[in-house]
Amino acid sequence: FFGASLMVLMVGIHMAQVFLMGCYKYPREFNWITGVLLLFLVIAMGFTGQLLRWDQTAVWATVVAAEQIGRLPIIGQPAARFLLGGKTLSGATLSRFFAFHVFFIPAMIFGLLAIHLYLVIHDGISEPPVPGQPVDPKTYRSRYEKLLKDRGEAFWPDVAWRDVIFMTGVVGVIVLLAIFIGPPKLGGPPNPSLLASDPRPDWYLTWYFAVLALLPHSIESAFMVLAPVIVVIWLLLVPVVGSAGERHPKNRPWAVAAVVLIVVTIVSFWIEGRRSPWSPDFGAKPLPVSVIGAASGPIFQGAQLFHERGCEFCHNIGGNGGERGPNLTYIGDRLTANDITIRIMNGGYNMPAFAGILKPQELDDLVAFLRSRKHAPAEAIPGVPHTVSMR
Repeated sequence: FFGASLMVLMVGIHMAQVFLMGCYKYPREFNWITGVLLLFLVIAMGFTGQLLRWDQTAVWATVVAAEQIGRLPIIGQPAARFLLGGKTLSGATLSRFFAFHVFFIPAMIFGLLAIHLYLVIHDGISEPPVPGQPVDPKTYRSRYEKLLKDRGEAFWPDVAWRDVIFMTGVVGVIVLLAIFIGPPKLGGPPNPSLLASDPRPDWYLTWYFAVLALLPHSIESAFMVLAPVIVVIWLLLVPVVGSAGERHPKNRPWAVAAVVLIVVTIVSFWIEGRRSPWSPDFGAKPLPVSVIGAASGPIFQGAQLFHERGCEFCHNIGGNGGERGPNLTYIGDRLTANDITIRIMNGGYNMPAFAGILKPQELDDLVAFLRSRKHAPAEAIPGVPHTVSMR
């Protein structure tokens, strides 16, 4: 887990450095392109590796991903069936992901990495950028050859030892993290009947999980199709559009701004993804008496039902409960008993209808509790005809 995390992190940092320093410019355009492909393969390794844990979270995160892929026009359904190895997730899916993770994707990574390193040897390491010294394809090679002759260092053994020290440090960090922090806790075996499940991807894909969750439903499918295409095209066109010119970040403020914007965006969505206010809080505890305001009677019984029926998983009252639905701390100030009854019975967007589920007395108690949620609750609420009986 820590190896995969550091791999994604280091590849991202390396790409940001290459972009900021203009190392993708002539004659290293194709090296950038192979690096972009390697980035996507590394993410694919993380995604396929997640399922191999075969716990509740990993399985359902894969189901969600397959459902998203299935929305692609024309190729969506065949692509989803190919990903799952059939029409639904099964043991065949696990075998397929294992083959991808252990054989096919690593083979592609090694192949692209060989090309990537060959291009480094062929075109040379990009020299540190100098302000006011733009890249000119007509004169760059002759200037670079002169620079190598005057200041160049042989990779072996002058530079190789630095790589050895850095790689040893990375492996040491992974070992220390594994010893002192340990891997993430595995969930239980996959159980389709378990409704209290909150699947989410590993941390390096959490930001994208947040983006999809926060999108308006009307544009979600279009975004899932167009956004990856736009990102891929933009990354591949970077060396084509900017193969010459300035390299130093000081003279390329737009490049610095682009990196800062991307990092801030990803971090912001990652924080929101960790909070995931759109997901039900299945760990919500029953409301304390101090919040309920009563230790017995209809209001107290309604508060118990509010938790037992799962309302508290999505609705917050006094800082308790989930954030998926509207905050009901002061719902009594906004809605009448009739309004509350209609909402409970008919349901709404992402809210189930409770008509035929709640008993008449349960409905009365639940409405009594919600009507008591006011900035200044009336002292005589228990004696006020505050509910609309369905009996």
